[in-house]
Amino acid sequence: QVQLVESGGGLVQAGGSLRLSCAASGRTFSSYPMGWFRQAPGKEREFVAAISWSGGATYYADSVKGRFTISRDNAKNTVTVYLQMNSLKPEDTAVYYCAAAPVVGLVSLPDLRYRYWGQGTQVTVSS
Repeated sequence: QVQLVESGGGLVQAGGSLRLSCAASGRTFSSYPMGWFRQAPGKEREFVAAISWSGGATYYADSVKGRFTISRDNAKNTVTVYLQMNSLKPEDTAVYYCAAAPVVGLVSLPDLRYRYWGQGTQVTVSS
């Protein structure tokens, strides 16, 4: 059974930090690139960051570049993807989702098509 489970969301003041985690199991996620997305109330879901299967390549939305860092731990049975969020702003408030793209080998991180999604975790940044 495929499972992507996010955690680590919460309420934080502007300028603060949070670290999101996504535990992925049920597929060979260690071979897949993965990403983070977010959706604010009344807005469309938007891309935040992506990481290659090895962690050697990353890609960020301009809005979070320099503030957020994506990383991963390819353990044997469960892959964990992290999103370290620093210098948070009220406009970062959203539900954050992790996702996986079932492709292997060399891929273009900006062009990934994600198939597997988590249920999301709420991040609220107060001003």
